[in-house]
Amino acid sequence: MNNISRKTNTLGFMKHPKDTKVVVAMSGGVDSSTVAGLMKKSGYKVVGITLKLYDDSKTSKKGRQCCAGQDILDAKRVAQKLNIEHKILYYQKKFKEHVIDSFINSYVEGETPIPCVQCNQTVKFRDLYSYAKEMKADALITGHYVKRVEKDGFAHMYRAKDLTKDQSYFLFNTTQEQLNFLRFPLGSKNKEETRKIASKLKLNVADKPDSQDICFVPNGDYASVIKKYRPQSFKKGNILDTSGKIIGQHDGIINFTIGQRKGIGISHKEPLYVVEINSKENEVIVGKRKDLLIKKIFLKNINILDKKRLLEKNLFIKVRSTGRLIKSKTKLLEKHAEVYLQEEETGISPGQACVFYSKDKVGDKILGGGWIASTENSFLSPKLTA
Repeated sequence: MNNISRKTNTLGFMKHPKDTKVVVAMSGGVDSSTVAGLMKKSGYKVVGITLKLYDDSKTSKKGRQCCAGQDILDAKRVAQKLNIEHKILYYQKKFKEHVIDSFINSYVEGETPIPCVQCNQTVKFRDLYSYAKEMKADALITGHYVKRVEKDGFAHMYRAKDLTKDQSYFLFNTTQEQLNFLRFPLGSKNKEETRKIASKLKLNVADKPDSQDICFVPNGDYASVIKKYRPQSFKKGNILDTSGKIIGQHDGIINFTIGQRKGIGISHKEPLYVVEINSKENEVIVGKRKDLLIKKIFLKNINILDKKRLLEKNLFIKVRSTGRLIKSKTKLLEKHAEVYLQEEETGISPGQACVFYSKDKVGDKILGGGWIASTENSFLSPKLTA
């Protein structure tokens, strides 16, 4: 791990900005473009890198995308406006293998995947990180809304000032080595401030709408993506209640997610929710809302940034990006973890992330996290599938 020494410039390096080389990940959106502008204005030697991750000609034209045609053009225009070097890396094969295929596999297994975490973990904070290192850059700069604080000789990650835009949930798999190299200039700003800065810099993307969907699913139709790549996944199967009684049929488990209420297609005197998806038997189990209450979570592939704080009493978790912080207790095993919820929460699905937080004077600190392998509630027995 790299010790972080006394600062002489705004990024914490013992040299002048003009002698500090930074790589800025430029997606073509207002956030990353503004970051590039801030770095240029501060006098750093800036290289903008845009990743082409998929063939946008094969996707829907609806919605806002990133890392494809129009956004790549926008990033190039911003780079020209700022008079900075700009490169495009063609990572379609890497993205297909590590993000799209993983997304499809997860859905086929009855999980609810989070491709944005996989994207950050692989092509961005692994492959782009390595490329920036090869370029002998001093830091990799991104437009993520998350705070990075230097303390005790290392970098620590906290939730952003603007909690409505906070992206710490998606960055739980960041390693300490990567965190020491990364910088997040927007962590102490809100979105309105970012757009004002972009306007002052006269960037063409200042008023550009935010991306709303997963980049390779711009119309929000997950099933169409899976049907395109894995049409054999659509198999009819049974819908059961929590007692094991067959009460209907479905056209494919990929059409369902834990906590789903609409689209089940079964009339009942009480609202029914999807409470479990059994991929091995191709079954969907539905029940009442109380059946969604989770008591215990089993995690796999955990990444720990602060083990000491993780074992303290005041621990919180998030089980979805827009969710609240939930009080919990954690038991660390060799490669897994068990999380005991101290507050009620529903609809927690395998395939999603569970991120650890603790509170201190600085704010809500990210301690790491893991992937949800399985859950335990009133009718399901624990099944660790790591």
